[in-house]
Amino acid sequence: MATLNRLAAGVAWEKPADLSNKDVLRELTPSALRAFLKIRELWEKLADRWIQLPNDNPMFEGGTPLSYMLRGGLPGMLRVRQLVDSRRGGR
Repeated sequence: MATLNRLAAGVAWEKPADLSNKDVLRELTPSALRAFLKIRELWEKLADRWIQLPNDNPMFEGGTPLSYMLRGGLPGMLRVRQLVDSRRGGR
């Protein structure tokens, strides 16, 4: 269990990995790639479903974003778009 606080190639959690070091990069790349692909897989499923899931944002009053947009029409769609844009940094 003591090894949980250490990363491969002798990199500690307390400081960032030196990705300019080719040995560190070679050691971390396969794990990082697997993690990225898994996150992408789970994120795309959630991204497709979130609109149909109950949402605790006060704007939705416990309902789904989809029902909010259906009730609110175009102005509702624009508000949801603004919310999504703000959550991803406004870009």
